[in-house]
Amino acid sequence: MKFRGMTAIALGVGLLLAAAPLQGFAALKPGVKAPDFTLDAAQGGKPFSLSLKQALKQGPVVLYFFPAAFTPGCTIEAHLFAESTDDFKKLGARVIGVTAGNIDRVAEFSRSECRDKFAVAADPGAKVAAKYDTTMRTADNRILSERTSYVIAPNGTILLSYTDSKPQAHIEKTIAAVRAWKARKR
Repeated sequence: MKFRGMTAIALGVGLLLAAAPLQGFAALKPGVKAPDFTLDAAQGGKPFSLSLKQALKQGPVVLYFFPAAFTPGCTIEAHLFAESTDDFKKLGARVIGVTAGNIDRVAEFSRSECRDKFAVAADPGAKVAAKYDTTMRTADNRILSERTSYVIAPNGTILLSYTDSKPQAHIEKTIAAVRAWKARKR
């Protein structure tokens, strides 16, 4: 009887783990050079080619990876970044979201959930996310971007790397890192 009960518990735990995304916490660390990339992106629903190298010429970049457009947590995070975009701009920073979706879905997400405030890039297959060591594999074996935010200085150096499932903390941590960078530049 005890064996049967333990087997049922082990099976239940195994099923729970199989249904949840497998998390990886190997995001790139501050002080390393951010991998350059060029991806199809959209802002306000309008597609364009986005180059990190070009974006950094205008100032620091808040680069945030998120699992999937139009999911509850990712929609909340997009709204929070949209509400804070003007604060980032005042500090000279640009916000860019990246997800493992296709450009059509990303374009719609940029319009409706990002409220036309910042660019969102499509990273099919999460290839760029993999370069940033911020991917996760789902139970059905799909590879998605993990919820990780970076602040990247204009010289390409990572100033902040932050992984957490709570969207609000990403805005707080990234804006604090941009403020600290700006204070050092004075």
